[in-house]
Parts: sequence; C-alpha cells; structure tokens
Amino acid sequence: MAEDSSEEIVFGQDDEPVKAEDMQEAAEDAAAADMKQAEGEAKEEPAEPEAQEAEEKEDPVAKELEETKTRYMYLYAEYDNYRKRTTKEKDNLYSDAVAKVTGEFLAVIDNIDRAIASANGADADSVEKIVQGIELVGKQSYEVLKKIGVEEIPVERGTKFDPNLHEAVMHIEDEELGENEIAQVFQKGYQYKDRVIRHAVVQVAN
Repeated sequence: MAEDSSEEIVFGQDDEPVKAEDMQEAAEDAAAADMKQAEGEAKEEPAEPEAQEAEEKEDPVAKELEETKTRYMYLYAEYDNYRKRTTKEKDNLYSDAVAKVTGEFLAVIDNIDRAIASANGADADSVEKIVQGIELVGKQSYEVLKKIGVEEIPVERGTKFDPNLHEAVMHIEDEELGENEIAQVFQKGYQYKDRVIRHAVVQVAN
C-alpha cells in the first residue's frame, strides 16, 4: 500500500518535514498580519481630517482679524471724512464771521473817508465841524462793536489792577491812590463775553 504524499513535504535532505497544517497556520498568521497592517493604515488615514480640523480652528481667528481690520479701515475713513467736514465748517464759520464784521464796519469806513475828504478842503472855521464828525464816527464804531458783542473793558483812575484785564507798562508812586491801583489809561481794552481781545494798557501806582 502506497503512503499518502499529503502528510509531509520534503524540501531538502537536511530540512525538517513541513506539514500541511503548519503551512495553513502560517498562511492564517500572514493573513492576520496583513489585516492588522491594513487596520493600522486605516487608523493613520484620519490624520488628514485632523489637520483640516486644526486649520478650521485657526480660521475663526483669521476671520476675526480680517473683520477687525475691516472695521478699523471703516472707522479711519469715517474719522477722515469727519475731520475734513469739520475743517470745512470751521473755515466757513470764520469766513461768515469776517464777512459779518466787515459788513458792519463798512458804514464806519465810509464816514471816515467822508471826514478825511472834508478835512482836506476845510478852513479854520470848519475845524469844529470836523471834530464833531470824527466824534460821530467814533460813536458809530462803538455801536458796531456792541452790536457784534464786543465791549470796552471798564477801567478808570483808581480801578484795582487786574492782570487778567490790564497790562501794566509803567509804575509810579502816587499818594492819592492805593496799592496796585490804576493811575492812568494809555489804551482802552476790549473783550468779547469772557474772552479778552485786547488788554487795557495802563499805568499802575504804588
């Protein structure tokens, strides 16, 4: 009776016999190893979505930065427009004020021109009339100043010196006056409401 050749396979004279069962186990082990390797590769593949998720987490920061930059540029443009608009409005206000004051003084200038013309052709008997004309022009000037809100700073001999309203250019000793009292007014001062336009130039005693 012949022996069953499926029991063992001989590769060489010195090799140990390999049974079919061992080969089957080896094949199963190899297949299991391949499956584990495949599973490992499958687990490593989601690394790319994780990277995408990390990028997505960074996107809100970049988006917020871009929105902040946009808001800043918008506010800067608004401020620049506001600055230009207010500068133009100030220029217009100044121009309007100059035009208004000039218009009020044109009548005064006209009277001054008439007074000069009269003085050039006047004789000795006309001096009094010229003086009266000049006084009228001066009165008209004060009325114009009062109309636009400018008033003379009240000051006379004996007034207490106030550096906020007066400018002392000379100092004398005067027994009739007290300490730091005004002895003489050299030039009138004017103010607009609480703002001094020109200090009164005075002489101060003691």
